[in-house]
Amino acid sequence: MRGPTMTPSAELAIVNADVLTMAAHGQGASASDAVAVASGRILAVGKDAVPEVIGPDTTVIDARGGAVVPGINDSHLHFTAAAMAAFGYIPVDPAAAPDWTALASVIERAQPGEDGWIRARGWDDALIGPATGQLLSVRPEVPVVAFDATGHRLVVNREALRRVGVTSSTAPPIGGVIGRDADGELTGLLQDGAMELVNAALPPVPRSVLRDAMLAMQRHLHAQGITSLTEPGLGPASAGLLDGSGSTAALRLLGDLALARDLTLRTTVLLLFSGTGGADAASVEAGLASGLAAEYSDRGIDPALLRIAGVKVFADGIPRSGTAWMAEPYGDHCTRGSLVVVGRSEEERVAELGRILEVIDRAGLQAGIHATGDAATEAAVEALIRGTDAASRRHYIIHGAFSSHRTIERMAASGIGYSTNPLIRHGAGEAMRRLLGEERFGRHQPLRSASKAGVRFTLASDAPVASTDWRETVIAAVRRGTRATPGADRDPERISGRQALRAMTADASWQDHAEHLKGRIAPGMAADLCILSHPWPNDDVIEDLLESDIVLTLAAGLPVHERALL
Repeated sequence: MRGPTMTPSAELAIVNADVLTMAAHGQGASASDAVAVASGRILAVGKDAVPEVIGPDTTVIDARGGAVVPGINDSHLHFTAAAMAAFGYIPVDPAAAPDWTALASVIERAQPGEDGWIRARGWDDALIGPATGQLLSVRPEVPVVAFDATGHRLVVNREALRRVGVTSSTAPPIGGVIGRDADGELTGLLQDGAMELVNAALPPVPRSVLRDAMLAMQRHLHAQGITSLTEPGLGPASAGLLDGSGSTAALRLLGDLALARDLTLRTTVLLLFSGTGGADAASVEAGLASGLAAEYSDRGIDPALLRIAGVKVFADGIPRSGTAWMAEPYGDHCTRGSLVVVGRSEEERVAELGRILEVIDRAGLQAGIHATGDAATEAAVEALIRGTDAASRRHYIIHGAFSSHRTIERMAASGIGYSTNPLIRHGAGEAMRRLLGEERFGRHQPLRSASKAGVRFTLASDAPVASTDWRETVIAAVRRGTRATPGADRDPERISGRQALRAMTADASWQDHAEHLKGRIAPGMAADLCILSHPWPNDDVIEDLLESDIVLTLAAGLPVHERALL
């Protein structure tokens, strides 16, 4: 009989497992073979400790050699937009619409929503060709909007242009592009900051639709072993990002789900006070003064489940739109792009970016800075070093490109993090290779260099831009290939599968200021676990990871996804 001073019995024990604890920082992670759980926490780890806490009421699972890893933490996943993309919009991805003619046919058959609009999502011009007016004449009686796969472009028909008031004389906003043909006529394409012209005029997504989509996406993510994520951009400037669904109303709905105990994904939120163009310090300062950053703490929501960590800032756009700021020209139009913050010159824009970051830092919040060009990345890093307490706040660069290793070394020395997306590099690689050239593409996402320098980096999906299946992200980081070209065996920026896993567990928890809570399998840590059907594969057969099913996902010790165990 156990006395009051004895170790409590485990509620659940997993034995005969390949447990990757993520306890050792560096190239790999220490391993074990058993783990026990009680009261939402890890109780014991290892074949010596776990049997000591197995009692008569303990549920014992024989993993039969399957890997047990910390719950996956997708550190850059647009949860609201991904939920709507998967469960709220008409799919027009290449599988559903392999060319523009097929896409138009899908739209012709679609039923308008209750707001009278047809909303679709998923086209990719890298696969089906550029948008040059193919949808202008479709469904002339109904407004149509189709968001692309990158989240930085949309196309509309003439009725939508009429309703939102965009004409051939409309000037593009800062950081935005309005597509025109050789005669100056509109093509229906709007890029980056110009998307706000449409998104701001769209009727809001009904709360019931958004709630159902969020809960469906939560189930989907748990089925993939994901227990945590960062939602990078909710708030008043949502019209300038993706499909515009990440509104203040969506931010509050997440809080409602948490209070109702319907939210089981640990969620970190970045606020959005400026979209993909026109960011300025005054708007960020006003947004923070509104008190929105205290939305969840004021409602008594457990910060271990749902918290607002900081502010998302767009420094530039993306190479495929010509809006990334690069040190050297790139693309068909031989442009360098620019920062998309307010300013009449390069110097003014750089200074304004610095002021924005100082405002966020003074508020005690974290800055997540979207920078896809090397010049944008380096300007953001320099601004963080000059004007913020980067190490304490754990500010970080999102996406990131580098012209030299000097910036990586300065990031490491100053405690600046790095979050990037190998699966996007894989999917859009050939388009990026063409735009940037072989040399710049070859050093894109320099993960091994970042690791050697000591930069804390995370790997993320950026869903709905890429698949939420973290196994694909791990493979892409190890192989560094593209859809059309396999990765080179001697690619100097390859990392190991276990390094990639660390970037999606332990180092992702560091980005969240939550390394004391999650990301590792050790006594006292949250029992957020993912159990696979097979052992963790060696790097030379890393693709075998796709053959390993997620058989059980635990969030705070409770099953949120389970399949029949072998």
